[in-house]
Amino acid sequence: MKFHLLLLILFNSFIYASQINIAVAANVSYAIDDLIKEFNKTNPHTKVLVTLGSSGKLTAQIKNGAPYNIFMAANMKYPNSLYEDKIAITKPVIYAQGSLAILCSTKKDFSQGINLVKDKNIEKIAIANPKTAPYGKAALQAMQNAKVYEEIKSKLIYAESISQTVTYTTTAADLGFIAKSSLYSPKMSQYKKDINWIDVDPKLYTPINQGIVIINNAKDNLEVKAFYDFILSNSAKTIFKNFGYLVP
Repeated sequence: MKFHLLLLILFNSFIYASQINIAVAANVSYAIDDLIKEFNKTNPHTKVLVTLGSSGKLTAQIKNGAPYNIFMAANMKYPNSLYEDKIAITKPVIYAQGSLAILCSTKKDFSQGINLVKDKNIEKIAIANPKTAPYGKAALQAMQNAKVYEEIKSKLIYAESISQTVTYTTTAADLGFIAKSSLYSPKMSQYKKDINWIDVDPKLYTPINQGIVIINNAKDNLEVKAFYDFILSNSAKTIFKNFGYLVP
């Protein structure tokens, strides 16, 4: 009887101790808490551990053996690389499409659109590192296509990730190119469209298709598969839309 009781205790401990590790692109940091809360409504015993960072740095960590089970990237390039190297067991699928915004912590004349970056009173412009952060690459592309980059490149200050770009924009820079999703965070509610921020014309940059993959260390992990399926579900799509993303 005691043996059976011990087995029951161990079994219950196993259930409650279940956890999965996910690597998440920094732009999703604003939506991830709501996503996990919704997931836990149907999977209450699965603890989701999140590591945030730039997609390039997270990819390097995964290739060096970091124990992430799922990778939610800010583009398709990095998850495709993992799939081609047989580190990911699922072909990358788009879970959301991101978009860029220009943010100023103070009121600005946004009638100029992206040309505002040329204003002589704008001395520092924050963007994410375009070498590792897809939103930084998109920001650089937008400025180049708008024919403003050469004139303002000396103003640029680079953040390691898109979430750090938001911090730079609101503290150290005059404006910044950020993920639109960050503006839907309650902490950003004081910033108003056309007063503090505007959308960057999506025609100026390649669509930011964000991809998800399961890493090969989670091949038979049912909790991982459940979270992966949830991210592609209608419930998750609603949350992504609420944070300013487009969804497939």
